Amino acid sequence: MKSFLAALCVLAVVGSAGIFRAQTPVGSDGLASLAVLIGGQDGEHHEAEDSGPALTLDEAERIALATNPEIEVAARRIAVAQAHVPAAGALDDPMAMYRGWGVPLNQPWNYNQAQNMFSISQTFPGRGKLALRTSVAESSVDEAKADLEQVRLDVRVRVHKAFDDLLLADDEMQIHHQHEAIARQAIEEERIKYTTGKVPQQDILKAQVALTQLAEHMIRFDHDAELARARLNTLLGRKPGSPLSVAGEHAVLGTLPQAESLDDLALGSRPDLLAAQQAAERSHKEQALAKKAYVPDFTVSAGYMIQQPGSFARNAYMVEGSMNLPWLNHRKHDAEIAEATVEETEQDAELTEMRNAAFGQIQEALVEAEAAQTLAHMYHDQLRPQAETTLQSSVIAYENDKTELLDLLDSQMAVVNIDLAWLQAVGDFDARLADLELATGTPIKPSDSPATEVKP
Repeated sequence: MKSFLAALCVLAVVGSAGIFRAQTPVGSDGLASLAVLIGGQDGEHHEAEDSGPALTLDEAERIALATNPEIEVAARRIAVAQAHVPAAGALDDPMAMYRGWGVPLNQPWNYNQAQNMFSISQTFPGRGKLALRTSVAESSVDEAKADLEQVRLDVRVRVHKAFDDLLLADDEMQIHHQHEAIARQAIEEERIKYTTGKVPQQDILKAQVALTQLAEHMIRFDHDAELARARLNTLLGRKPGSPLSVAGEHAVLGTLPQAESLDDLALGSRPDLLAAQQAAERSHKEQALAKKAYVPDFTVSAGYMIQQPGSFARNAYMVEGSMNLPWLNHRKHDAEIAEATVEETEQDAELTEMRNAAFGQIQEALVEAEAAQTLAHMYHDQLRPQAETTLQSSVIAYENDKTELLDLLDSQMAVVNIDLAWLQAVGDFDARLADLELATGTPIKPSDSPATEVKP
């Protein structure tokens, strides 16, 4: 019986090692079947949890980009900005006018004794003004497009994080279910020994405490999974409580890009920086347009006149030209130019500040990613092998009656805790990669093959 229990502990470790070492766990199916035979109700509970469509990360991102309401709002803003472009470059409305001159005061109704004039006029802005107005409106369209890309990036990164959180919770549950079955079997064996007087009741109680601790983990895993599922459903434009499952793998890259290359990548790819660049260019054009205030506008009018009866020419026409005199209104136009100049410098300063903040975000995310990468490798390369060696030693000692079952379970739980801690480190690394994607505006391409992966 001791050999059987020791084999179960080793089998559970081998199953979780399959997850740990990025291989499909060859012993998982057998262990799951064994858990059903031992735990009964647990196997049914686990099967009921797996419901809803299984999505990969690419599928989730594609659905979110097509259905997320935030993206739709940002796209509508582009349509609004585009609709303004033709109006910005159009002339003002033409003006129609009627004028009656010389109507007799004693016969105010007698328009036959007056000069009646009908005219139409059109104002033409000074040279270059219409082109600058159109260019300013087009810059607003470019800003709206960059804002849309920023929303798409933000949604994609949040989908990535929610997906990884849900996948991580599923992997943690898988490890939990494997080792819970072993703990239940251990308690049953200790109970049999207790009834025969071979072990004290204290050992039974300690084993039950260990099982309760596993149940405590499960509460947290369920909580994390439900939160991640709600966030992911919301980002996909679905009801938060809709059933949803995911399929995919975590990965810890062997080498991360250098900060300098990421900075250069952000300057050409990060949407909010591109939007700030467009805003700065728009402010330059607005300043140039403000300076055009000293270029006069011209108004041309043409009309038809009906003279009083007895005039030399009963029918006549009128042509008129006028222009504004901006040089006589320095106070107004100088203030407009000064305002545009201040806005220009403010936009340039904001662009510089945003670039500096972006470089800081990249550095912070890179430092966090490197720390998570180092921690994951430490669990994978050092702590896990050490815990396995300790467990193997405990198995041998248990089979030879040199240690108690609780010591064997303690060694097994050490492996479990390291597996869970490693998954947390891998999940943290995935989250930091998502932060890097948000900080640079583009997915991070590894420079070599992944060093450590997890495939559920």
